[in-house]
Amino acid sequence: MPQSTRLLTFSTRGQGLYNITSEVSSWVAEQRVRTALLTVFIRHTSASLTIQENADPDVVRDINEFFRRLVPENQPWYRHTAEGPDDMPGHIRSVLTQTSLSIPVIDGSLALGTWQGIYLFEHRARAHQRSVALHLIAD
Repeated sequence: MPQSTRLLTFSTRGQGLYNITSEVSSWVAEQRVRTALLTVFIRHTSASLTIQENADPDVVRDINEFFRRLVPENQPWYRHTAEGPDDMPGHIRSVLTQTSLSIPVIDGSLALGTWQGIYLFEHRARAHQRSVALHLIAD
């Protein structure tokens, strides 16, 4: 089984969901495989990955607002505060989401649904460089 790997770097501007579908899809297309399984893995503990709707921007806004309310900053019981008030909430949000995704490749394309996109979910308030590892196993 042929395998391919790649590290992609993404710049974030702070908390939010960043659609990385086109970058991932482009790399998969360059591999010229018909049938495969792609693993997408984020190499950080305060950012995560998700597959989410890519058509209505209100979905992304609502998800951001939900996580702000679910895991608020500046809680007096947080012990890990050395890197700022958004650090521990970032780790908790990462635990509640995913660090890796498995996506089938069918006929050379990601088998995402019509309204699905791959998102890097930045949990920190300031800008970061985030590294995402891709691993493709083809038949």
